[in-house]
Amino acid sequence: MHEYAVTKNMLAVALEEAEKAGAKKIIEIRLVIGDLSTIIDESVQMYFDFLTEETIADGAKLVFKRVPAVFQCKACSIEFNKPAKGFDCPQCGAMGAPTGVGREFYIESIEVE
Repeated sequence: MHEYAVTKNMLAVALEEAEKAGAKKIIEIRLVIGDLSTIIDESVQMYFDFLTEETIADGAKLVFKRVPAVFQCKACSIEFNKPAKGFDCPQCGAMGAPTGVGREFYIESIEVE
């Protein structure tokens, strides 16, 4: 359900930026979403479709760019993308820790007319 709040806030930012640019219509919004953010693309799209009714963003396309989670091994210090299961380093097998990469959620760009 947190997708509703983040989608509402994202839309508010997009509408504000479009207004500043004097836009009449938002065509596309490109989002960057980290795999650790727990944000589900389909939920964002569903709430976006609902929230944009009767706004200049109605009918705009959302483009989702996923950022993989990056971990750093506590033993050998290499950085690696989080495996599908677990947190083990692919080089030495020790436990990895999140680096912060993969928690993103932001607007990369807005296309307007």
